[in-house]
Amino acid sequence: MMHQHQQVVELHKVSVPEPRTTTKALRQRLAEVFFPDDPLHQFKNQSSARRLVLALHYFFPIFQWGSEYSPRLLRSDVVAGLTIASLAIPQWEWQTITMGLGFLAILLLTRQISARNPKLFWVSAGAPLASVIVSTILSFIWKSHSISVIGMLPRGVNPPSVNMLTFSGSYVALTIKTGIMTGILSLTDIRVHQQLPGGRKQGDDGHRRHEHGRLLRVLLRDDGPFSRSAVNYSAGCKTAMSNIVMAAAVLITLLFLMPLFHYTPNVILSAIIITAVIGLIDVRGAAKLWKVDKLDFLACMAAFFGVLLVSVQMGLAIAVGISLFKILLQVTRPNLVVKGIIPGTQSYRSVTQYREAVRVPGFLIVGVESAVYFANSMYLVERVMRFLRDEEEKALKANQSSIRCIVLDMSAVSAIDTSGLDALSEMKRVLDKRNIELVLANPVGSVTERMFNSAVGEAFGSDRLFFSVAEAVAASQCKAQP
Repeated sequence: MMHQHQQVVELHKVSVPEPRTTTKALRQRLAEVFFPDDPLHQFKNQSSARRLVLALHYFFPIFQWGSEYSPRLLRSDVVAGLTIASLAIPQWEWQTITMGLGFLAILLLTRQISARNPKLFWVSAGAPLASVIVSTILSFIWKSHSISVIGMLPRGVNPPSVNMLTFSGSYVALTIKTGIMTGILSLTDIRVHQQLPGGRKQGDDGHRRHEHGRLLRVLLRDDGPFSRSAVNYSAGCKTAMSNIVMAAAVLITLLFLMPLFHYTPNVILSAIIITAVIGLIDVRGAAKLWKVDKLDFLACMAAFFGVLLVSVQMGLAIAVGISLFKILLQVTRPNLVVKGIIPGTQSYRSVTQYREAVRVPGFLIVGVESAVYFANSMYLVERVMRFLRDEEEKALKANQSSIRCIVLDMSAVSAIDTSGLDALSEMKRVLDKRNIELVLANPVGSVTERMFNSAVGEAFGSDRLFFSVAEAVAASQCKAQP
C-alpha cells in the first residue's frame, strides 16, 4: 500500500469565488428560495404578444384548455360538477349504520364495474349523485326514522362582508394565527391536487388549481378540500370546467332548491367522501416509507390516525412536529464518517460503507456530510476529537505511528456560518498544541469565500487548503519526509 501513497500527485490551488455585491447575492438567494422552479422561464425570449397569451393562460387556465375542449370532456365534467355540488350543500343509530354501509358498498361496487369495463364509466360517475337522490327520497318516505339529516337550510348566497373587514383591534393576532394554519392546510391541499392522476395527465399545475379553487369558494361555504378533490376525480372530472358546473349548480340550489335537501342523510355524504378518499390511501407508499425511513413512516401514521380519529389540524400538527424533530436532529447531529483509500485508486471512501477502504497510517480523514452551523458546530469538534482518540488507541495497540494530520473532507459542506468558522479555528488551535496538523480538502465556493472574508482563511492559509483529499494526503506526506 505504501507505493500507492507515494505516487506523484499534482497539487492544485483552491480558488476563491469572485466577490458579489450584497444586493446581487441577496437577489440570487431570494430567487433560489422562493422561485426554485423559475415560473418566469416560459416568458423568456418571447414576444410581447406571446407573453400576454402565456400570462392569460397562467391566471386563467380556461384559455389554455378551452380551445381543446370537447363534448366528451363536458359530459364527464358535468357529472363530476353535479356530484360535488350535492356534497357542497350544507351519527350512531343502527339505521344510520345500515344505510351508510349499504350505500358505501354500492359506491364501491360501481367503481369496480367501471374499472373493469371503461365503457361503463358513467356507472361510477353517476353513482354518488344517484345515492344522494335515492337516500333523500327514502328519508322523506320514512320520516319517523332516527337517521340524521341535513335539516332546514336557508335559501340564498352569503351576503357581502367586505364592509366587515378590519385590520386593527384585538382580532389581529387571531387572524394571523388563522392565516398560518390555513396556509399549512393549503400546502396539503396542493399536495392532494398533485397526487390525483387527472391533474398529472392534463399537465395541470397544482398551485394554480388550488388558487382557482379558492376563487370559486368566495361565495360558497364549502369545507373539506381533500374530500372534494378526491370526489371530483372519482366522479370523472377531466378539466376545470367541473368547478364551473359545481359553482353554477350550487348557486342555483342555494337560490331555489334548498328545501329539497331537508331530508338528505348526512351518512350518504360521508359514504361518498369515504369512497372517493379510499383511492388516496397508498398502502405501498407507507410500506416503502417503513423500509426507507422509520421517522417518515411515523409521521405518516401520525398524520393518518390524527386526521382519522381527531381532526385534520391535529393530525397535521403531529406530523409536522415529527418532521421538525427529524430536521432538527439532522441539523444538530450531522453525519461524520472516517474515510480510507480504495486500493488501486486515489478515491477515499467511508471505511464503514466500503470494507475494502484502508486507513492511511498517520492520517485521520473525516468526511463532513452536512452544512456547519451554530446548532452543530460544537458537535463537529467533539466528534472529530472522539475520532482522534479512537484512532490513536487503535494505532497504539497495533504499534503504528500516531496521528499527525487530520484531513476534513469539506466537499459535502454546502454552507458554514460564523459559529462554524469559529469551531474550525478552535479545533485548529487545540490540534496545533498537540502537534497535529488540521487541513481542509475540497471546500466549496461559498465556504471558501466566507473563510477568506474572515480571519479563519488567513489562519489556515493556502498551504492547508487542498483541491482533494488525495492532494492533502500527498502534501502532508511530503512535509513529513526529511
